[in-house]
This record gives sequence, C-alpha cells and structure tokens, in this order.
Amino acid sequence: MGVYVSDRYQFYPLYLTRFVGSLGFITLLTLLPNYIEQLGATGLVVGLFVTALGIGRTAALVPVGWAADRFDKRLILLLSMLLSAVSYALFIVVDSSTGFILARILQGLGIVGTGTISLALVGDLAAADERANQIGKYNSWRMAAGIIGTLGAGVLYDAFGFDPIFVVLVVLFLVAIVGVWFLVESDHTTIKEFAFFDLALNDRILTVTSFRAQYAISVTLVRNWVPIFVGVSVARGGLALSATAVGVVVAAEKFTNMIAQPFMGRFSDRFGRGLFIAIGGAAYGIIALAIPLSPSVGETLGLSTTLPVLGTMPGVFFVVLVLNGLLGFADSAREPASMALFADEGKGSGITSSIGIRGLVWRPGALLAPLLGGYLMDSVGMAWVFLVGGGTALIGVATFLGIISRRFGVRELARW
Repeated sequence: MGVYVSDRYQFYPLYLTRFVGSLGFITLLTLLPNYIEQLGATGLVVGLFVTALGIGRTAALVPVGWAADRFDKRLILLLSMLLSAVSYALFIVVDSSTGFILARILQGLGIVGTGTISLALVGDLAAADERANQIGKYNSWRMAAGIIGTLGAGVLYDAFGFDPIFVVLVVLFLVAIVGVWFLVESDHTTIKEFAFFDLALNDRILTVTSFRAQYAISVTLVRNWVPIFVGVSVARGGLALSATAVGVVVAAEKFTNMIAQPFMGRFSDRFGRGLFIAIGGAAYGIIALAIPLSPSVGETLGLSTTLPVLGTMPGVFFVVLVLNGLLGFADSAREPASMALFADEGKGSGITSSIGIRGLVWRPGALLAPLLGGYLMDSVGMAWVFLVGGGTALIGVATFLGIISRRFGVRELARW
C-alpha cells in the first residue's frame, strides 16, 4: 500500500497549516509578558490572559470534530484558518485587556480547527502502513515552528515591535489558505451519527486513554518546568541561567523531536502503535526523573565553556541541554504512534471526532498540572515537580501495558 503521487501534493499545504498554526501559538506565548506589561494587566486579568486560550480550545473540540465529520473537512479547515488569520490580525489593534482576552479566545477556537482537522486530513489521506510516518512529518513542522518562534519572536519584537510579527502571521495564513484551496481535495465522507459517543467507548481508545490521561500531567509538568528550572534563581531551586540559555534548552527538545518523528513514525507503522507509545512514555518518565540530578552531574563534570551569544556556561547547562534533547527524542517515539492509533480507529467512522477525543483526554491533566506544579515547587521543592512528572509517566505506561495484557493477552503487547 501507499499514497498516490497526486495525494502526496495534498500533504504540503497541510504541513504549512501545521507550521503556521504552531508558529502563531508559540509567538503569542513568547510575547505574552510584553502584552501584560503594555496593557497593564495584573492579578486575575493575567490569569485570564492565559486561560482565555484554553477556554477557546476546550469549547471548540466537540463542535469542530462533529462538523468536520458531518460536512466537508476541507471547508471547515478553511473557515478555521480564516478565523485564525482574523484573530492574529486583532492582536495588532487590541488596546485593552478585554480585547486581548477576546482575541485569545478566537485564537483558541482557530487553533483547534486548524490543528485537529489538518491532522485528521493527514491521517485520512495516509495509507494505514505509513500513517504514523506521515503524521511524524506533519508534526515535524510543528516542532520547526516551535524552534523559530521560541528563538525569534523576542528578537523580532525588540527590533520591530508587535505589528510586523502579526502581519507576517496573517500573510502566512493566507498563503496556507490558498494552498489548501487549490491542492487539497474536498472531503465527501459524511458521518451522520454523533461519532464521539461510539468512539469514546472504543476498546483501543479507552485503553490508550488509560495512559494518555496520566501522561498529560507528566508532559505538562516537565515541559513547563524545564524552562522554569533553568531560569529561576538558585534560591527558588533553579539554575539562574540567562533567558537566552533558557531558549536554547527549550529549542533542544523541539529540535530532536522534529528530526526523529518521521523515523519513529515509520518504525511504529512497522512494529506497532502500542509498543512505541509504551517505549516513548517510559523513556520520557525516566529522563524526567534524572533532571533534578543535573546540578550534581554538572558539578562532577566540572565543565565551564564560553559560547558565542550565551557567554560562559557552567557544566549543568550542558547536562540539562542533553536531557531536554533526550526528552524530545523520547516523545518522538510516542506522539506519531498515538496520533496514528486514534486516526486508525476513527478512519471511516469519524476521524476528526477521534482526534478530538484525543485532545479532550489531554485537557484535564493539562489544566490541573500547572496548579500541582506550583504547589510542589513552593511547598516541597522544584525536584518534586520532575519526580511527580516522571513517576506519572511510568505509572501511565504500567497501566497501559497491564490493561493490554489483561484484556487482549500478553502476546498482543508487541502487536497492539
């Protein structure tokens, strides 16, 4: 099996859509402190600046999944991309906290539409024996956007301010819209039933949910607290390195994830989705547990090197850099296999709804984990954030493998 040559051209505008959507997300995340300062936001309003995006994303998941399965996915994707372009254009003109919050809600709505439906189309277009590989390529564009946005948004803002950055984002969305319009074929698959109900009770989806719900806590804790750990003061349990050093460490995880995902996706197409979900999740948990040990390892190595732009960096910087890069590599094994599994189960019966369920399962952990991390950091110490994060991933893997062996048989562990 495989993808026809004509179908391969349909992937390219979907890759661009993934890139632009992720670039917009990471750009706003990077510039959020600047908006807080410019708009004079304090207290609860600052919280709303962050929560507004989550409100939009949570509100959109079910209706977008239903509409994309019920009607033409391409049309719903184009409308979502247009909404995203409008939301980023609004960031140019917002002059109040209320306006910013409304723009963030629209951004969240657009992110769900562009991300969920473009992923569903990639999963739909790809043949079963190369689905995870194609999804890995698709995700690589998200990681590339993360690297560019993390390292470039602040530099561009310092040089040019807000307006040119968002003008570029709007133009990129318009280019992606044109690409989808001309290269992606209309989708004539119609699912009249409310696919969420049937898919939510699907055996394989329920089984992987036992892992994913716990893993969401792990990833949210680790991804958010690695930059905090690198950047905050030693008195608060951090390394007190520069903002540039923080950016480089964060980019390392995205770089290794970007490079490895297509290859890991190809392996999971060949050797099984469940196997790579378990391998990636277990590796992520083990590496997360090692992060609190990085200061002592760095001290043992005794390295201290002067680097361009970064200046003189202690040994612990290189240890954390390597560990975060390994976290990206570990997650590259898990992510395309997980996405392909949900796409496999939704193919022909509601693929966008299946992808939407995947997002819904993630939301509780993603919303609650930051509160847990803040409590652990202030009450028992920074190390406990990574201990809980790593432990949660390992418990999730154990639960996942236990359910597979009990319900489907031990022999299914390698084929599931």
